[in-house]
Amino acid sequence: MVNCKKCGRELSKNANYCSYCGISIKEVKTEEYNVSSDDLVKTVKKLIHEGNVRRIIIKDEKGKNLLDMPVTIGVVGAIIAPWLAALGIIGALATNCKIVVEKKK
Repeated sequence: MVNCKKCGRELSKNANYCSYCGISIKEVKTEEYNVSSDDLVKTVKKLIHEGNVRRIIIKDEKGKNLLDMPVTIGVVGAIIAPWLAALGIIGALATNCKIVVEKKK
């Protein structure tokens, strides 16, 4: 078993995130992209096709989380379609967005 570095709770050894506090257990690299609402869906699709993305977080101009999307290996169109529909709605409401991407190191 593995313990969370932040809250100390016991987790399974295969855990990627702490189920109690949400902190990443495995080493990840974080990248941020500032995009306009017109390029939001296109940029997220491109990031998903890169293959090493674990999680995508969409934030508005003020830094508020709008969408937190886990990305797993083998994501196919039927599974990703609802997320992309949500991105379309977010793009209609926000003018500029920040995309925070967690990738495998």
